[in-house]
Amino acid sequence: MVKADNNQIARSSPFKAWAINHIRTLIASLGAMTRQPASSFMTVAVIAIALALPAGLFVLLNNASNISIGWDNSAQISVFLKADTSEKQAQKLMGKLRLYDDVAQISLINKKQALKEFKKISGFGDAIEALGDNPLPHVLTIQPVIDANRPDKIHHLIKQLNQQKQVELAQLDLQWVKRLFAMLEIAQRAIWVVASLLGIAVLLVVGNTIRLDIQNRREEIEVTKLIGGTDAFIRRPFLYTGLWYGISGGISAWLLTALSISLLDNSVEHLASLYNSGFQLKGLSFSEGINLIGFSCFLGLSGSWIAVGRHLSEIEPS
Repeated sequence: MVKADNNQIARSSPFKAWAINHIRTLIASLGAMTRQPASSFMTVAVIAIALALPAGLFVLLNNASNISIGWDNSAQISVFLKADTSEKQAQKLMGKLRLYDDVAQISLINKKQALKEFKKISGFGDAIEALGDNPLPHVLTIQPVIDANRPDKIHHLIKQLNQQKQVELAQLDLQWVKRLFAMLEIAQRAIWVVASLLGIAVLLVVGNTIRLDIQNRREEIEVTKLIGGTDAFIRRPFLYTGLWYGISGGISAWLLTALSISLLDNSVEHLASLYNSGFQLKGLSFSEGINLIGFSCFLGLSGSWIAVGRHLSEIEPS
């Protein structure tokens, strides 16, 4: 009766019959995994740990980048104006520089403020008062807009500032900014290297698991080939098994990453509070988690495809 129904479905809609067969194979492959809970759990655990490591490093790098944004905001350009520049001219120049796209904030330290601060910091108050006239110029402090992808834009801004008539010198220590971005770039490349190596490890783990599954079902495969079963038909359940390993491993890796972040969150929050900061660790976003699962599925399918393609051809009915 079931066979007649299948034949009727195939005649009425070939695509519908194809879809039903794939869904049945998909569910059957999941059932085969659940019937071997110990080996399936070990395979999924290895995949999860292998993917959780680069995912965790990626999360830490993102959080480090968020911290660096706060450090970027501490970068300031000191613009020393010429001695004969009046405060009115300094105010006018400040209004002009506010229109620059690369300038986030700008403020003026006039001669009197600069002298007062210098006396307080240097301890040479009496010696400076003996000079009579105030030797210090007006100073503009500029908060630049820092682009992580183009740190040289700050250098271009300094060039523009030095070209102004009223400016004697504009300077900023660019070295720490360049070093910061260089370290983040190295860390990002290191994560890709680690992810690639562990991705290969996942391919090998899935491939070896599928190979063992093929060997255990060798007699079944021989009988299926003997009665006319095609390689595509025999290959299908193994590919879906690899897909299930990928889905399970990806979800488990996402959960492991979230668990690790939650364990560290309180300690990081306490440390941030000591520095009067409201910084909090952020885990994988929803889209990043979906990408992780998708990458895991790709590895699971690829590993099973390689294993099936290599070992299925070696099995022939005698």
